[in-house]
Amino acid sequence: MTLRTLSINKERLEKRIHELAEIGKISDTGVCRLALSTEDKQAVETVKRWMEDAGLKARIDHFGNLIGRLEGKNSNAPILMVGSHIDSQPYGGRFDGVIGVLGALEVIQTMIEKNIVPDTPIEVVAFCDEEGCRFNKGLFGVRGILGKLEEGELARKDKNGVSRREALIEFGCDPTKFKDSQYKEGVIGAFLELHIEQGPILEAKGVPVGIVTGISGPLWLSVEFEGFAGHAGSVPMSMRQDALVGAAKVIVALNELASQDPNAPTVGTVGSLQVFPDSRNIIPEKVTFTVDLRDIDINRRHVLEANLRNQIKEIADTHGLRYTISEDTNSEPRYCSERLMNIMRQQSEVIGLNPIELMSGPFHDSLSMSYVCEYGMIFVRCKDGISHNPKEFSTIEDISLGTELLYHTVINYKG
Repeated sequence: MTLRTLSINKERLEKRIHELAEIGKISDTGVCRLALSTEDKQAVETVKRWMEDAGLKARIDHFGNLIGRLEGKNSNAPILMVGSHIDSQPYGGRFDGVIGVLGALEVIQTMIEKNIVPDTPIEVVAFCDEEGCRFNKGLFGVRGILGKLEEGELARKDKNGVSRREALIEFGCDPTKFKDSQYKEGVIGAFLELHIEQGPILEAKGVPVGIVTGISGPLWLSVEFEGFAGHAGSVPMSMRQDALVGAAKVIVALNELASQDPNAPTVGTVGSLQVFPDSRNIIPEKVTFTVDLRDIDINRRHVLEANLRNQIKEIADTHGLRYTISEDTNSEPRYCSERLMNIMRQQSEVIGLNPIELMSGPFHDSLSMSYVCEYGMIFVRCKDGISHNPKEFSTIEDISLGTELLYHTVINYKG
């Protein structure tokens, strides 16, 4: 099948992606735009200006979300929300989240230019702190508008000791007015998100665009081991209570558990680790580390979690360590709306695309939205499946195809 002429403006989309990548730029192609940082604020203000130039009514809410609204024929109908995020990892790429926001903006701007008035209101959103790397808990903005924040989230501090509350206030938000920015139940009808795949499947299949069927359920834990500090040169090995040795054994155990079934999409990662007192000639007394465990099969994940907790206890007992395990995030797998996937399938045929269907290992803002409305996702091929890395890359041709499918999905959406 041959794709007909693009409806969206490929050159305008490409230009905006490049311009946004200059904000928080690291190395030649990387981006560091941590949530609620100075760079994040500059990026949000830039995209807000583009929204207003396109004809949207734009605002920044008290959670730090950027929202641009296009009124529909029925302004009271449930909203079709389209978007993603523009915050990044500390060593991130130019496309993660960004193409979902700028692609959504391009879709709505194209509609305005073609005088297409939707039946329902449409809101283009750049959610605040999807990544979760600064305060070690993500999906903040999307959970905020849904009234799903947890106790203590504003007290969470970054590595410089800045609390989320302080960062929000510095950003221009008012945490005492969160309720003003929350959406009442039933107000949002559906959510659509365009995103790079962040995996190798589309490239391996030679396909530029995929339709997502569901999102794996992420479990995030923080584990702390506490032993006893001593001189590295004088304490015999048999008498040590080395917290780092315990942590190292858990890291290996998690890797082995997640690798048990080579045909399963299970993944397990320890990505952050702090050692105290962090001296080369002192036995580590305290180690805190994160656990990220994901699977599309919740029962399999539950079994792996139970095994991991048992191994943590055994390792702690063996090395004379005290330990605590706290749960930061726990979500079941969430499946995409069959109705929205059918629109994508039909429109793919209309425009000449042959997308494959695949699940998402990474979580997205869609994960939270899935609890309040139907949701759909479109994936775009990325080179070598690389993401959360400056080498992350998708061609503008592939991004444009994904955005074109998003456009046709939006204009054929019925609330």
